Amino acid sequence: MSPAAAIIAGMIKMAAIGLRAHSGWAALVALGGPATAPEVIARRRIEIADPKIRGSKQPFHAAEPLEFPDAQAFIERCTRSTERLAREALQAAVDGLRDRRSEPVGCGIILGSGRTLPGLESILKSHALIHTAEGEFFRKALVEACEHCGIAVLGVKEKELYARGAAQLRTPVNELERRVQEMGKPVGPPWTQDQKYAALAAWMALGT
Repeated sequence: MSPAAAIIAGMIKMAAIGLRAHSGWAALVALGGPATAPEVIARRRIEIADPKIRGSKQPFHAAEPLEFPDAQAFIERCTRSTERLAREALQAAVDGLRDRRSEPVGCGIILGSGRTLPGLESILKSHALIHTAEGEFFRKALVEACEHCGIAVLGVKEKELYARGAAQLRTPVNELERRVQEMGKPVGPPWTQDQKYAALAAWMALGT
């Protein structure tokens, strides 16, 4: 029986994952149940920078002083390691959900502004672009990991999160904020902005 058929038959529950990335790590929250009454079923911090590679948490900063061929090689090395770690972390989260008889139907990922970046050489000449590129670097790895695991991705720009959530879930922003806050009570701290944003992104993915 396919996962979709098992969900319809009530043998397993729907779930969705939400992710908010930082430099070298991401907050992960998974929600289960119907979109009308979701609950937190998993929460963790996932590491997506290899501690064996010095500078991997801020790869563009680390690459900035290098000669361009060395900088290019370093970014490529960090890309490979981060993509591997993101895939492994997401697959572990998916396996954990399935062990609890929950099937992930999507993953909501908090995105940045969506600014188009120039080539690496231009990025490394601008401190502002270095910061932007590092944010995109880790978010891109998470998107790629979802695609690798066969999970549909819902990308939501951070500055639009609550407005889009309110429209999609047909719930006023203040009510959304209250319900997201309430979701954290059964699991306790940490329930900071990272977990709240990841939870709302997961809720949106659950309701898509």
